[in-house]
Amino acid sequence: MGSELQAGSENQLRLDRWRVILSDAAKEVFLMMVGEELSVPGEANPPVLSEVAGMVGLAGELCGVLTIRCSKASAGKIACQMLGVAESEAAGQAIDAIGEICNMVAGNFKAKIALEDKCMLSVPTVISGDSYDLHSLASGERIELPLLFQTQPLWFSLEIQK
Repeated sequence: MGSELQAGSENQLRLDRWRVILSDAAKEVFLMMVGEELSVPGEANPPVLSEVAGMVGLAGELCGVLTIRCSKASAGKIACQMLGVAESEAAGQAIDAIGEICNMVAGNFKAKIALEDKCMLSVPTVISGDSYDLHSLASGERIELPLLFQTQPLWFSLEIQK
């Protein structure tokens, strides 16, 4: 029983450390690619606006799914700032922008935990719409991380398969 408790607390420490690393990875990617600093929300659980969801699978020593969820408006603003064009011009590129951001955050995260050569990333998948439920078949641990982009919540999730 003592070893199970110790393993559980070590696992929680790893998840807490990875949560900080995921936050750093997301902030670095947004600053570099979008030219915007992400901030931590004042409230513990801001609303989840899942009109756009980008997903990247991880396989190898770390198996799971990294997901970014946001509103359509946020996706459009992200594309606008990434491309340096007007929002109307960038609207058609919002899906690609979210997919690319998700891919880059996943890559930055796996490099920060020293798995760059031991973990492969899938091609990004993006879902958009105003009526869908997202379910992952990864059974294991989950890190949920809300950050703010221009006062709007972005939700980063890392689901780790055991």
